[in-house]
Amino acid sequence: MSDTIETRLAALGVTIPEASAPAANYLPYAQSGNLLFTSGQLPLSDGKLVGTGLLGQDLDVATAQETAKICAINVLAQAKAALGDLNRIKKLVKITIFVASAPGFTEQHLVGNGASDFLVAVLGDTGRHARSAVGVAALPMNAAVEVEAVFEVE
Repeated sequence: MSDTIETRLAALGVTIPEASAPAANYLPYAQSGNLLFTSGQLPLSDGKLVGTGLLGQDLDVATAQETAKICAINVLAQAKAALGDLNRIKKLVKITIFVASAPGFTEQHLVGNGASDFLVAVLGDTGRHARSAVGVAALPMNAAVEVEAVFEVE
């Protein structure tokens, strides 16, 4: 069996869900030339929001890392919806991780590792990316984490 994104996902026990529809007046993804931009993805699993509240108050870093991974899975769901085949991804250029943070919480970068580590595991060297991890006062629906991405695609 060849080493593809789908085989790596299967080895990790991950199934890419159907891409979520936008919750307001925006596109879930947009392509310009060979760049694909995803809108921010919340930690939805089986249609339910997981990982809610503020880091440093309601959630610990380990829980938030798993929440960031779920967001990254949803980023890949949007990429698959846009491209039809995840193997059309040439490069994950950048991700941005937004972390709902209580005052004084400063470990956003550790939360971001949940998304980064997963994406590198799935995409291999293609998944090595630039990144920002930003603390924010609140996220939609009280989500603890939101992740967006920019891909170079075929």
